[in-house]
Amino acid sequence: MLLTNIEYVPNKEILEHYGVVSGSTVRAKNVGRDIAASIKNIFGGELKGYTELLSESREEAMRRMSEQAESLGANAIINIRFSTSSVAAGAAELYVYGTAVKLA
Repeated sequence: MLLTNIEYVPNKEILEHYGVVSGSTVRAKNVGRDIAASIKNIFGGELKGYTELLSESREEAMRRMSEQAESLGANAIINIRFSTSSVAAGAAELYVYGTAVKLA
């Protein structure tokens, strides 16, 4: 499955257009990460626990989006975009969407 954030793939023709596909995951913070984040807020630095959480969330959401596209017969997803939103105290959704297509 080819995944790209551009609107077309150079030197490839779009044979079929299947429409918008998406994937999402909702993740909550945990106590261990919150404690580490509180300490980092005092001294500064990267919040590695949250960086890992977001990375895992992106991978899961993209996997779900790819599975949806494959079920439609697509071999590529173009124009991919990400969005995040807070859904509850301490929990956020990571949402990814794009256009499923079949490329020549």
